[in-house]
This record gives sequence, C-alpha cells and structure tokens, in this order.
Amino acid sequence: MTLDVAVLGYRFMGKAHSNALARLPMFFPDAPDVHRHTLIGRDEEALADAADELGFEHTATDWESVVDEVDAFYNLGPNHVHSEPSIAALEADTPVFCEKPLAPTLDEAEEMRAAAADSEAIAGCAFNYRFVPAIRYAKGLIDDGELGEIRHVRGSYMQDWLTDADAPWSWRNDEEMAGSGALGDLGAHTIDLARFLVGDAAGDFERVSGNLQTFVDERPVEGGEGTRPVTVDDAYSAQATFENGAMGTFEASRVADGHKNDHTIRIHGTEGSLKFSLERLNELEYKAADHRGYETILVTDGDDPYLDHWWPPGHVLGWEHTFVHENYEFLSAVRDGESFAPSFEDGYAVQRILDAVERSDDGGEWVSL
Repeated sequence: MTLDVAVLGYRFMGKAHSNALARLPMFFPDAPDVHRHTLIGRDEEALADAADELGFEHTATDWESVVDEVDAFYNLGPNHVHSEPSIAALEADTPVFCEKPLAPTLDEAEEMRAAAADSEAIAGCAFNYRFVPAIRYAKGLIDDGELGEIRHVRGSYMQDWLTDADAPWSWRNDEEMAGSGALGDLGAHTIDLARFLVGDAAGDFERVSGNLQTFVDERPVEGGEGTRPVTVDDAYSAQATFENGAMGTFEASRVADGHKNDHTIRIHGTEGSLKFSLERLNELEYKAADHRGYETILVTDGDDPYLDHWWPPGHVLGWEHTFVHENYEFLSAVRDGESFAPSFEDGYAVQRILDAVERSDDGGEWVSL
C-alpha cells in the first residue's frame, strides 16, 4: 500500500518532516510506502524550488483542492493556519498530522478536537520529543515503578535566538498568528512531555500558576524599514500541582543568552530520580533507590526503543531522527487503521494548560483545571 501525502509548509518543519519521509524506506522497511504527492504554499516560485528539493511530485497554492485527494495531510504551517485546513481534511475523513501547538487559542483547539472526534480519520499532533529513545526509556522506568511515587516534575526549555533586541520580527512574535510566544512554542513541548512521562503515575495537571514576560516590545522588520510590535511573551514560568499532589515547575525563554536548544526535564520520586537534556539526547541520567548518585545511561543499545532500525550500539542519533520515529508511527497507524498518540485530544489537553497559565498571569492567581 502506497500512501499519498500532502504537506502544507516547506520551511523549517516542512524540511524536517520531508527528510523523515525520505529516510523511512531505508531504515524502516516495515513502514508503509509513501508518495510525496503535493507540497502546498503561497509563493509559486519558492514552492516549485522547495518541491524539487524535498521530492514532491506536485505543488498547490490552494489547500482546499488537496485535502480530500490524498491519504494523509500534514499541516506544518504557522499556528494560525492549523485550524481551518485540518478541520476540512478531517471532514473529508483524511488523516491529519498537525504541528504543535495544536492552535493559537483554546477555542480553535477545541474545534479541532471536535472535528477529530467526529471524523473517521486519525488526527495526530506532532510532539516529536516523545519519540526520543531516551525519553521512551525514561517512561519505561516510571511505568515500571522504578521512581516510586512521583513528587517533583521540573521542566525547562531555554533558547537565545531573540536575546538581541535587533533580532528581526517574525510571525512567532505576533499573538494573532502564534497565539503565544515561548509559552506555546517551547512550553507546549515540556508540558506534553510531563503528561506523557508521569500522566499514568501522577495524574494530570490539577491547577497552575503562571507568569509571562515580554522584554522587547518591538523588533525591526527584516529586509525593510521600521519596526513591528511584539505581542507575545519572550519567557514564561509556571508552577503546577498534579492529581497525586506532585509539584511541577516549568519555564521557557527565547532570550536566555548562551542556550541554543536547551530542553531539560527532571523527575523525582520516592525511590529514584531521572534527568534528561535534549542537548545530550542519547543519554539519560538515572538514580536508583540503592545508588548514592546518578548514573549516565547511553541509550543506544539494539534493544532500546527504535535503535534496532539504526546503527550498531554506541552510534548516536540526532534531533532529526525523532521525526523519522514519529512519522513511522503515524503513517503505520494510518495504514493499519489504528489509533495514534499524541492525538488531537493530547494537543487539546496541552492547550488547556497553556490557556490556564495565561489566565493565571492575567488574573494573578492560581487557575484550576
């Protein structure tokens, strides 16, 4: 069975997912065959160049003409483009894979969740860090009870690409297009990882308290004159309580000088602890109950998650491999008619938490979920 795939968006995420589609037949021979059918964008000339580079047979500037003509629709556009095309595809019972966060607002995320519930097709939200082998290994430890009762969950995502006040404005600085700044762009990843890792052990988020800050109020227009206002947060921090009473602390920033893509998560229980850093994504630090300190586990053995598809033990993987893993799982689910996680339901659950953090910042008080 060959699946015809259409992709909306050909820049950062478009390249990441297209690379994954190209790698699948070489490293995952049991994956469905994929035909990169149509690439969708607005600029016809740039679109034609991107289609040649990324291996797509057709191009389109009109997503409406495509969503019911393919076997899977990838929505990799900016956040404000997530809702309408994804809902249209689901109404046509075309499976949808949408980038995170699910939508700019909770209302739009709720509409997308409802469309997925009413559709015969599966709908996935692309939280790719769930597919890091070390994260899968960590979840196995937690699910097996190796950490005991969960007491603390701490997540941080630090970048520095907007540290310079003269860094140019982009759609990610606009509330109407992005929804939020570091909160939705980075915090969504951390909150999803927390739900994925400890959701079964600690329950879901019960209440949150948030603080958002914008440090640079306007930025120069790239290649033009003047400036445009920044209407989203540069950084956020939040406290959370889980259903079992565990405490959560979360933060993200796009102005943390010296941090390029520094995503860390730490989980502490009554019997052990673990630490993960995306900048050392092949490693997991784990402290067992009978150990004095942490040991570093290199998660590259053949029996570690996904590693049997790649290189001999000890040969490390990179960021791009997470996209291969999630595409393998999503497209296999499309072929087999099975469920896929993270789903639109998961994306909506994250969006509820993001929204609660913003409401807490606005109201200056804890918000219950």
